[in-house]
Amino acid sequence: MERPAEFISNDQVELRRWRADDAEAMDRLVTESLPHLLPWMPWAAEHDFAAVADYTARSEQWWLAGEAYNYAITMDGEIVGNCTLTRQSGPGALEIGYWIHPGWAGRGLVTTAAAALVREAFALPDVERVVIRTDSANTASIAVARRLGFTEVERRPSPGGPSAPARDGVDVVWELRR
Repeated sequence: MERPAEFISNDQVELRRWRADDAEAMDRLVTESLPHLLPWMPWAAEHDFAAVADYTARSEQWWLAGEAYNYAITMDGEIVGNCTLTRQSGPGALEIGYWIHPGWAGRGLVTTAAAALVREAFALPDVERVVIRTDSANTASIAVARRLGFTEVERRPSPGGPSAPARDGVDVVWELRR
C-alpha cells in the first residue's frame, strides 16, 4: 500500500509523522491549547497524558495499517498543531482534520498544512476525493475548506446533537475531487 510522505515541507510549515515518543510534546501542545480546543473538540474534555500517549502510539499503528496518517505541524522546529489524513470517508477518499495552538492561529498555517495534505492525498493512486468535515458554527475551519477550493456537498444534523459547547450540531461535509 502506498502512503503519503512521512515528512512534508510546504512554504512556512513542515509536517512530520507523529511517533510514540512524541507523547510529552503532544501533551504539552494539547494542554496549552485546551481553552481553544474545548469549545470544538469533544475529545479535549477527556484530555490527559494517557490519552495522548495512546494517540501517539496508535498513530504509528494506524500509519502502518494505512488507516490514518497523523502529522505534527511544525514551524521552525516547534510543534504548533496537528493535522491528519484518515480513511473514514469511504473508498477512494481521505479525510483531513486539523487544529492549531491558539498562539499560532490566524497566520494561515492550518491552510498551508491542509494544502500540503491535499497534495499528498492526490499523489496516492487510490484517492479520488479529499473530504473535510466541519460544524456549521466553526467559521475558522470552514474558511480553511473554502480557501482550498473545497465544495460544500452536504449538511446534516450531528448524530446526538452538538458534541462540544460551541458546536451547533449541524455537520457540513466539504469535498475536493482529483
